[in-house]
Amino acid sequence: MAETPLRTPDGRYLVVRGRLWRASNPGLEEPVRAALVNQLMAARREVGAARRAGDRPRLAKAGGAVDAAKCALGERGPVWWQDGAPDFNRHLVRNTPYAAWYALQQLD
Repeated sequence: MAETPLRTPDGRYLVVRGRLWRASNPGLEEPVRAALVNQLMAARREVGAARRAGDRPRLAKAGGAVDAAKCALGERGPVWWQDGAPDFNRHLVRNTPYAAWYALQQLD
């Protein structure tokens, strides 16, 4: 079973292989979040099917559906937090203000 990714103390990011990935908006109601996750997973399956079929138009449409679901979840697009903090999505943790926190996590 896959290990649960580390989450930054403010809950904004997951850390995967030393890189920050924006977490879903925790303010989403559970039924909405679950529906969006289902849409995301269906779109990802469609991406795979389109790739295997070599169908570029289908792949583009499926990729757009993945992007739309991730934006709706808050993982892409405008940030979901309101305090004006910058977005460090896809940055290496060591190059962000989370570097000291992350270094301490590596000692555990």
